[in-house]
Amino acid sequence: MAQKTTTKTTAKTAKTAKVAKAAKPAKAPKPATGPLAKVKALYGGKDKLVDKLAGALVHDGADEGSIKDRLAKASNAQLLRLANVSEAVKKAYGSRDKLIDALAKALGKAKDKDYLAKLGGFPLPRLLDLAKSAERRAKKA
Repeated sequence: MAQKTTTKTTAKTAKTAKVAKAAKPAKAPKPATGPLAKVKALYGGKDKLVDKLAGALVHDGADEGSIKDRLAKASNAQLLRLANVSEAVKKAYGSRDKLIDALAKALGKAKDKDYLAKLGGFPLPRLLDLAKSAERRAKKA
């Protein structure tokens, strides 16, 4: 059988002296990084961004006024995504028509007028996605 010890362990009697911590400087508030803040910082407001996007997103069968109305109701995150798409198209291809021509050539359907008309009705993000897919396919082959 185990024996009980009757001696008590004593706590450390010598306490370490606390070192005074240097006061931290007050942190500046973080800049807002949400979609609304990005729209205001990059474009000056939602109205200006809608005006800029409406011209780029016009396609066959849609007028600019109805597109502006629909864009005004869209979320800021969607508008930022559409702005990125339109800038990518402008940078890589120059215009919507040049993108459609490049896409038709990449798919081997440059002479098919019906197919070109169908591509003309597609939204800009879909056209860009098709073009990226065609480029990846061409690199693999």
